[in-house]
Amino acid sequence: MSRVGKQPISLPDKVTVQISATGGVVVEGPKGKLTWTLPEGVTVTNEGKELSVTRSSEDRTVRAMHGTSQRLISNMIEGVSKGYTKNLEIHGVGFRAAVKGNVIDLNLGQSHPRLHPIPAGVKVTVADNTKIAIEGIDKQVVGQLAADIRAYYPPEPYKAKGVRYAGEQIRRKAGKSVK
Repeated sequence: MSRVGKQPISLPDKVTVQISATGGVVVEGPKGKLTWTLPEGVTVTNEGKELSVTRSSEDRTVRAMHGTSQRLISNMIEGVSKGYTKNLEIHGVGFRAAVKGNVIDLNLGQSHPRLHPIPAGVKVTVADNTKIAIEGIDKQVVGQLAADIRAYYPPEPYKAKGVRYAGEQIRRKAGKSVK
């Protein structure tokens, strides 16, 4: 019993998809190239400018991997055509960041600077020493790097100091009340 995904994935111009017999999917576009191996029970067919993801059974794990595969392939297509960007802001007196080669140097009010390596295929830029922009074609790598940098000093609720995503709202708490 084969079931097709709810909606076929449409391919934008200048994006090509190659599907190997062993279950590998290669997506190439103007920004780069991404590869991924399909799990067992899930197949992809290329029908002109649309991709269809199908599953071989109604088993629970196969159903789960069917939706996951469809979303991952669509994220790969968007990544090689448009790319992904995550923006971070640093708030706090003396807190700053700088890019030094393939390492981002974070001074976050601690006794030592935090040096975090920048993965291959990801571009990190720092503006005004407090605004960090992370760009890349792989959604998972961009998001994980942003989460790792934020984890060094997550925003705290009393003074709202720390590293936060751009536009993130921090719920403030009242401090101690003095009688």
